[in-house]
Amino acid sequence: MSSSIYETCIAYLGPEASFTHLATQELFMDKWLMPFTTIPECIEAVANGEVEYAVVPLENALEGSVPLTIDYLFHDVSLHVSAEILSPIEQHFMVHPSQVEQSDSIEAVYSHPHALAQCHKYLYYRFRGIPLEQTTSTAAAAKYVSENPEKCIAAIGNAYAAKKYGLTIVQENIHDFHFNHTRFFVLSKNNSTFDVDGHDNQPKTTMMIQLPVDDRSGALHQVLSVFAWRQLNLSKIESRPLKTGLGHYFFIIDVLADEESPMMRGAKEELQALGCEVKSLGTYYTYKKVMNTK
Repeated sequence: MSSSIYETCIAYLGPEASFTHLATQELFMDKWLMPFTTIPECIEAVANGEVEYAVVPLENALEGSVPLTIDYLFHDVSLHVSAEILSPIEQHFMVHPSQVEQSDSIEAVYSHPHALAQCHKYLYYRFRGIPLEQTTSTAAAAKYVSENPEKCIAAIGNAYAAKKYGLTIVQENIHDFHFNHTRFFVLSKNNSTFDVDGHDNQPKTTMMIQLPVDDRSGALHQVLSVFAWRQLNLSKIESRPLKTGLGHYFFIIDVLADEESPMMRGAKEELQALGCEVKSLGTYYTYKKVMNTK
């Protein structure tokens, strides 16, 4: 295929019917969507110019951040966030139609690690001691179960995956808590805001900050003060290992402001004056998905 065709594509964590696929469809209804097996493959596709955008999961309301996404954006590529999608997540317990009568005697449950964790209580009380097998996505788990009808196994995923891969849902909404949502980043090489109808009017900027190398006392307090006295609201702050030694971290901060505003420009200049390394992923808006495809 020519590069001009690739540039019209949107990469997403597949296969088809994954939660990322459903979120991608919401924002890119008329685009050519291309599934990739892993998050790094999605990110590399847009970094190498093979696709225009890549959609990857960032954070779940129950299980927290997806470390692979954050670490790859910090250590391996220079990309920007053009938008984020906030999508409700409904986890269902599904089996091959030939195994419905044996669904209480399942020998293994397949799904993405976050999905398995989101359904911990259900799995603990219903299938304690049964092996939990991790897959690259919930859709990959559903696909595997559909391709192995002779095995007494189950998958956890969404209703669209059950329909796509011909599985039967034997128990709906098995996640432990009602408010189960996931944030997805829409990544691109250009620092531009994706602007379509339906977004939240509040701009958000994600910054990755590494503290000064001298590790002086009060450094993190100074960083937070940069935003506090400017009355810049932080909606998230999280630490991740720098991978250079124990006790070495960088911080991911979400600021509810446009990075081009005077206060944000001043904040970035002050952070750099303090000796911090600052990597901005850009300013973007949040698009809220109402419900999953049935």
